[in-house]
Amino acid sequence: MRILNILSQMPDFTGSGKTVQAIMRQSCARGYENFLVAGIQDDFKLDSSVLPPDHTEFVRFNHGDLDFRLPGMSDVMPYPSTVFSSMTKEQIGRYETAFRQILEKARKKFRPDLIHTHHLWIVSKTARQVFQDLPMVTSCHGTCLRQHVLCTELDLDISDAMADIDAILCLSQHQKQQIIDIHRIDPKKLHVVGAGFEEKLFYCEPKPEKGPVQIVYAGKLSRAKGVPWLLTALKKVTTPDFCLHLAGAGTGREKQECLTLAAELGNRVKVHGPLPHETLAQLMRKSHLFVLPSFFEGLPLVLMEALSSGCRLLTTALPGTREIFEETRSGMVDLLELPALETVDTPFQKDMPALDKALAHALEISITKADQNRQPDLSQVNKSVSAYTWEGVFSKMEAIYKKVCSGIL
Repeated sequence: MRILNILSQMPDFTGSGKTVQAIMRQSCARGYENFLVAGIQDDFKLDSSVLPPDHTEFVRFNHGDLDFRLPGMSDVMPYPSTVFSSMTKEQIGRYETAFRQILEKARKKFRPDLIHTHHLWIVSKTARQVFQDLPMVTSCHGTCLRQHVLCTELDLDISDAMADIDAILCLSQHQKQQIIDIHRIDPKKLHVVGAGFEEKLFYCEPKPEKGPVQIVYAGKLSRAKGVPWLLTALKKVTTPDFCLHLAGAGTGREKQECLTLAAELGNRVKVHGPLPHETLAQLMRKSHLFVLPSFFEGLPLVLMEALSSGCRLLTTALPGTREIFEETRSGMVDLLELPALETVDTPFQKDMPALDKALAHALEISITKADQNRQPDLSQVNKSVSAYTWEGVFSKMEAIYKKVCSGIL
């Protein structure tokens, strides 16, 4: 099988970027031939261990095919980007045209049997139009559903194309229902496969028995991820002693807000910036607690990576996260309830004092648990993560590939 993988943004740095790489590695290992079309900018180069250069085609932003920054599926990306909701109709038109031309070029060059796109968004619509005669599978990462809410004024008219996709891969049952509600897609086309982590990279080692409790946050430095909320709440935590490792990138005012708040915590916070996966895995293996106070997520891979590395988890009880961890009833996971949000990823300002207090209290409890039980309960870890290795997740995808290509789905 010859599989054309399509991602509208850079194939790295974000959850969907890492996912595309993981899927292609699993696919190549099972004997399939893969090709990638993606959006890139500046001097980005894909690691040749993922795919050789002659199996890639890129839409180049900023100084290439298009003269504006690459639009990201999140409004705050770990690199400078354009916000979809701020784009003009003329920019959207040039964006679609540039991807259409590269997709048609890739078709002639690679002659795919199957199309696998990422995000129920503009480029998946364009791919469905270009490859009307080929089976097509699309992975939903959640951020595309958020953009659908934020970009109503753009009148993108993508739902008909989304309904024409042969199979859609969902992260959770909750996300599956969201897709049905938003795009009116036949439920038979929707398949919950979850998301995976690299078990050879993220695994347990003995944790430090003495010293401050080591806490990790890894992700974008943004308000939607709850980073300012986390840093503000940590000011209220006096015992046990802790050290927060802040790993990730951001841009603009939100990044600066996070860095200013981190500086106020002095030597209790170490700012690492963006870390390679291998370095992040090493950090997680030495840490006791992972915190993700996000206001919006699909099913963040980083939670599985952290748990597999033996980190206790404190995370907001968002629907997809609750679905996974309430199912496993893991003693390694603490869920923090959120009030109703004003927008898809922003709390009401009136609720912030109560949220600060609630997170500070939850942090104190989780840090205390981590301090008193410094070595992970491996039985709880294995119970929670066993279904989420990339090998297991890709096996589900592969079964759907085969059914779509044979016309069963």
